[in-house]
Amino acid sequence: MSGDTCLTTTLCPAAGPKPKACSFKGGSLGNKYVRLNVGGSLYYTTVQVLTRHDTMLKAMFSGRMEVLTDKEGWILIDRCGKHFGTILNYLRDDTIALPKHRQEIKELMAEAKYYLIQGLVDMCQAALQDKKDLYEPVCNIPIITSPKEEERLIESSMKPVVKLLYNRSNNKYSYTSNSDDNLLKNIELFDKLSLRFNGRVLFIKDVIGDEICCWSFYGQGRKLAEVCCTSIVYATEKKQTKVEFPEARIYEETLNVLLYETPRVPDNSLLEATSRSRSQASHSEDDDGFELRDRVRRIHVKRYSTYDDRQLGHHIS
Repeated sequence: MSGDTCLTTTLCPAAGPKPKACSFKGGSLGNKYVRLNVGGSLYYTTVQVLTRHDTMLKAMFSGRMEVLTDKEGWILIDRCGKHFGTILNYLRDDTIALPKHRQEIKELMAEAKYYLIQGLVDMCQAALQDKKDLYEPVCNIPIITSPKEEERLIESSMKPVVKLLYNRSNNKYSYTSNSDDNLLKNIELFDKLSLRFNGRVLFIKDVIGDEICCWSFYGQGRKLAEVCCTSIVYATEKKQTKVEFPEARIYEETLNVLLYETPRVPDNSLLEATSRSRSQASHSEDDDGFELRDRVRRIHVKRYSTYDDRQLGHHIS
């Protein structure tokens, strides 16, 4: 044989004489190779590899520590041998291909710590951190469970906030035929926006409010705009709840809150987009929304009907 080789074999424990302890001196056996039995796995390697780095293995094979040998001359190391071949490869080349699974990397790191191989420990720790970052959720969507929680979230957030209130169970009146579809479209748009702007905007869901479907937009801790997607329509002898899907309006208000990022950095393309969309909007519906910035823009997609369905009283002449 030439070069460094390793032979991995699993041995069954057998009865025999007890291993003896001795101080190992490199070259004392007159052989370049040493034979290692690591937890039942057999390895061939050289003293040069084992003493290349300042590790526990160097202490063992430079005479500073006693080692155990069996009657056949195998040096016994009472550790799991699963990853010892990887450890030998690192001692030879200063680098290895780490296992793909987190659990195996953790197992390898435990062995590297035992043998005091700091460089391999650092590699394992970096790989585990990378895998942790890789599997981090793209975005977290808090769900409001109380008004106090909502207030605390909005006040503590360093980002602008977009909140979607949807309360499907709050069905005081029957839905119109398209209301269910439009409610689901609002929820779907919320999910798409949260994925697109998750690093810049905090998106939260509210399922305890009074409205059925309503968007709220916050910047620097205060409410900037509100888009109510619910209205009441009057059919013959009954009221119906109507849910709208004002996609363009919602998207525009989401762009507007980006102007309130902290630290506030002017975004010329964003300013241009929002100013253009405002100038093209109809004045009849949105005049209330484009007043002073300090006021909340409350946009109701469909106003309540002005029709009065109360029973008429006696005519007074």
